[in-house]
Amino acid sequence: MKKLISLTAMQLCLSLFMWAQDSAGSVHGSVMDATHEPLAFANLLLFDATDSTLVKAEYSAEDGSFKMRNIDPGQYWLKASFVGFPDFISDVLSVQANKITEIPMVVLDNEGTELAEVVVTALKPLIEVKPDKTVFNVEGSINATGNTAFDLLRKAPGLVVDNNDNIILLGKSGVRIFIDGRPSPLSADDLVEMLKGMQSDQIEAIEIITNPSAKYEAEGNAGIINIRMKKDKRNGTNANLSLGYTVAVFPKYNGSLGINHRNKHMNAFGSYSYNTGNRRNFFNLYREQLGMVYDQRNIRTADYANHNFKAGADYFLNDKNTVGFSVGGFVSDRNDLNDGRTEISLASSDIIDSLLLATSRNSSMTSNMDYNVNYQFDGGTGTIWNFDANYGQFRRDGDAYQPNLYTSPDEKVVYAERIFRSETPTDIDLLSFKLDHERNLLGGKLETGLKFANVTTDNTFNFYNVEGASNVLDTDRSNNFVYKENVGAAYFNFQRQFEKWSILAGLRAEQTRSVGTLSSSQTNENDEVKRSYLDFFPSGGVTYQASPKTTWRLNYSRRITRPSYQDLNPFEYKLDELTYQRGNPFLQPQYTQSVQLTHSFNYRYNTTLSYSFTNDYFTQIIDTTETSRSFITNKNLASQQVISLNFGAPITITKWWNVYANVNAYQQLNKADFGEGKIVNVKVNAFNIYNQHTFMLPKGISLELSGFYNSPSVWGGTFRTKSMWSVEAGLKMKVLNDRGNIKIAVGDIFNTMQWSGNSDFGGVAIANSGSWESRRLSVNFSYLFGNEKVKTRNRKTGIEDEQNRIKSE
Repeated sequence: MKKLISLTAMQLCLSLFMWAQDSAGSVHGSVMDATHEPLAFANLLLFDATDSTLVKAEYSAEDGSFKMRNIDPGQYWLKASFVGFPDFISDVLSVQANKITEIPMVVLDNEGTELAEVVVTALKPLIEVKPDKTVFNVEGSINATGNTAFDLLRKAPGLVVDNNDNIILLGKSGVRIFIDGRPSPLSADDLVEMLKGMQSDQIEAIEIITNPSAKYEAEGNAGIINIRMKKDKRNGTNANLSLGYTVAVFPKYNGSLGINHRNKHMNAFGSYSYNTGNRRNFFNLYREQLGMVYDQRNIRTADYANHNFKAGADYFLNDKNTVGFSVGGFVSDRNDLNDGRTEISLASSDIIDSLLLATSRNSSMTSNMDYNVNYQFDGGTGTIWNFDANYGQFRRDGDAYQPNLYTSPDEKVVYAERIFRSETPTDIDLLSFKLDHERNLLGGKLETGLKFANVTTDNTFNFYNVEGASNVLDTDRSNNFVYKENVGAAYFNFQRQFEKWSILAGLRAEQTRSVGTLSSSQTNENDEVKRSYLDFFPSGGVTYQASPKTTWRLNYSRRITRPSYQDLNPFEYKLDELTYQRGNPFLQPQYTQSVQLTHSFNYRYNTTLSYSFTNDYFTQIIDTTETSRSFITNKNLASQQVISLNFGAPITITKWWNVYANVNAYQQLNKADFGEGKIVNVKVNAFNIYNQHTFMLPKGISLELSGFYNSPSVWGGTFRTKSMWSVEAGLKMKVLNDRGNIKIAVGDIFNTMQWSGNSDFGGVAIANSGSWESRRLSVNFSYLFGNEKVKTRNRKTGIEDEQNRIKSE
């Protein structure tokens, strides 16, 4: 802890000491269309007027603005460009020390050049490859219609979702999910459920960050996925209404309403969305264990109703100071019916010995609330302070009823009947404070920050044997698990450009203290697992501008993935009579070191070669304790190595036909030896392909065709999968004076999004497969009310990193 305090003090003192030594200036401007609607993601390049060397590259922000900071005094010229359209070269700009140079408005329009304005025709691409991330612009995608946020992750370039709904990025698991720049406090299962309840019409873009800097929390060894929600950018009072209907196995309905008001003193906003319906999943599990065969078929139908809401306000005290608050929430009411049928036989015989019929019912009520207050100071010359205080509250009440009936193969004779019931309430409270600072220093930019987070999770597991009308508590399997964790962090980043070279160096320190207390229902004894560790996470990079159109970047980072809170809880959760899931209180964090080399040509074509090494890698393992039962648990594998090569390119065929292609190939090697013949040594070569076509037709009509292919691979360290692919198409048209949009989309046209694979570990041979309602027809209508020029402030707070680790059933 002393080391952490010393590091923090050093960075703050350095920042304050150099306060008066800045000499750089800034260039500010904005990008609009002909109607003065803000345009995001225009490409802006600043060149030295004396020798035409590239000095700075930026993209316009969501509100159309751009700020180029840390510019040495001198003469420059600005270039505005976009894929498939002519470039514009500005007049010479003069930058002075400690001053902001405002340039004329940049207007992107179809009509050509206008006096004193930069004019370039623009269409926001669906996929953008930026220096630090890849952006999937969901808002502009027709085929995103009718999908949930989780569905979109399956289709994003470089992403794969496995059979357990784990997200894999460039061959690596351990992805961190952010929402509006804030890590979600939910665990894997509850986060998946929330993403399944979040409709695509609420989402603006999905950002994929494979090598985050020290400014980001070190959690998440594979990188970060940031889901940016839609934010209205128009002035005055306005509202946006969206209604949708989807046909699959079952019908689904969704709707949303967003309201925004802005004047010179404040900006107030609110949104609400609702989606409801039924969804069906199919899951098959074939298992050979100790001379027996268990062939299981499951059909799971979920009846759900999800509510998402958010409200808040920003108060502009003056040009430099802004305070704000927000309240957000997610409420889900879900009822599942799982119809399971397992054929049991001897491995040496094809004759079925008996059947296990298990029709279980699971219900859950989940709520997640998030409260934030924030303050921002922007001095205008690169000096920025941000403070966030957050409180998060997660509550889930789960109830499961599970009858197990053993019968003869013809189901006429009942051999045995066992009925179980379980109650699984979970309460989680999260509190965090975060302070970030940016300033110009030594001709570059210094970023420093502090964060403190406290998490308390209380999990109760009551397991009952149902005997007649009575529920008898099974004290051997019932317990209470309380987990408390404190994380203190400090970081710094420094970046500077030297003619054709630029450097980025950063260091993050995190002190973690945790206590897990397991209380058994059978005895009064408590088992505790305490941990305290200080970790340092360096990161850095070097960029070389070989020519005006060619850039090389080399990046390095070290990251951590901590176990989810529930993965540390050793209680046995019964999936059915023969299959259990339990946590591991001795599960250790896993650490990953990553190196990336990226080549960019013409600011469009990017090739990335990356290597990562993970030690103490944890994954799900199926192990046996008895002849007939199997347990799913998490253990630390010895190591994982991943080498990947990724190429992405936007291609303009004609003015009305644009293409984006992405190919990712990787090699994954998992090694471990648990003793007693339990050895993991899995090596796989795999690749993923993503392709998307957009056709702009007359009268405001556009078509979209997209698809992906995932080759055979390995999920979870031991599960070898077969290939999976999908194709989808959509149409969009503008109506009602361009204030309304109608989108029609068909997902998974050929119904090929079905996974399958096998594994052989610890004496258990498994072959399983599954599918979901991927083929669907969706229709969506949206309409804009009110004024068209409101701008909202994009708030990034600090509680989300803890939210990802809340895990439920």
